[in-house]
Amino acid sequence: MLDEGRFDHILDPTGLSRRPAQRSSAARRLPALTHARVGLLNNTKQNAGPLLAELGRLLARDYGATVAIQRTKHTIAFPVDEPSLKEIAAVSDVVIVGVGDCGSCSASAVADGIAFEREGVPAAVICSDAFEVTARAMADVHGAADFEFLTTPHPVAVLNPDQVNARAAELVPAVLARVSEAVADKVPETAS
Repeated sequence: MLDEGRFDHILDPTGLSRRPAQRSSAARRLPALTHARVGLLNNTKQNAGPLLAELGRLLARDYGATVAIQRTKHTIAFPVDEPSLKEIAAVSDVVIVGVGDCGSCSASAVADGIAFEREGVPAAVICSDAFEVTARAMADVHGAADFEFLTTPHPVAVLNPDQVNARAAELVPAVLARVSEAVADKVPETAS
C-alpha cells in the first residue's frame, strides 16, 4: 500500500503540497476584461513567451485589457516563487500561465494557477492535451481537484511563429471564459 505522504512526493517533488489544506481555489471572475490588468507568467518552455505575448496582444486589441506585467520563471519544473507570485498578483486582475507542454511543466503550471487563484486573481493555465493527466494529478495534490485549466493540442514547442499566433487566437475564447464572465463573440465598444 502506498503511503499518502509518499504519494505527494511522487506527484509534487517541490513539497509545496504539504501546505495546509485551504478552501476553494477559485477566485472571483471579472465581469469583462475592459481595463483589466493582465499578468503573463512564462514558464520558459519553448514558445511559451510568444504564445503568451500574442494572447496579451489579442486581449488588449479585442477586449480592452492591458498587459501589466510579464515574468519568466527560472525553471519549468517548480511552481512560481513566493516573491514573484506576490509581485504579479499585486498588479494583475487576471493571470495567464503557460505553457504546460511536458509532464513537470504542466504540473507546475497548474500549481501556479492554483496559487494565483488563492491570491484572489483568476488564472488561465494553458497545458497541452498530452499532459492533462499530470496536470489533473497536481490539482488534486493541491486540494483543488476541480481546478479548471485550458488544453491545447500537443506539442506547442515545435510550432513556427505563424502557428503560435494561430494557436493564441484559438485560445482567446477559452482564456476569456476562464477569467471573466464576458462572452468571446462580443467585443466591447471601448476596445479597438
